[in-house]
Amino acid sequence: MNEVLLDTDTLSFFLRNVPKVMAEANTYLKYHKGFTFSVITNFEILRGLKIKNAHSQISKFNLIRQHSKELALTDSVINRAADIYADLYKRGLLILDADILIAATALESGLPIVTNNENHFSRISDLQIINWSK
Repeated sequence: MNEVLLDTDTLSFFLRNVPKVMAEANTYLKYHKGFTFSVITNFEILRGLKIKNAHSQISKFNLIRQHSKELALTDSVINRAADIYADLYKRGLLILDADILIAATALESGLPIVTNNENHFSRISDLQIINWSK
């Protein structure tokens, strides 16, 4: 099983023990030590948990982070994200900046993205999408 980049929604489903995502994630974890996700996903998960004062879920997420690979925003990711933004803007198909940055991270890392947000991510050329929620 190849490495993938988890989008925020998929990691959130995992934290909430959504059965279909849990099954796919557990299969994935048999082949990999942990998950791979963007620093943007880290931010989005933490801000949501902190808004809710979800201390036990924050602890669970921090444990997941210890065994996972978090990909940073590099110059190449930023440049790719700007290209994606410009393309989507010209086509009138803009999505959230966070999604663009996550997609650019996946593309620059050569990884498919695991997301339930196929509507937005399918607008980005050459991005391979996997959905663990179906």
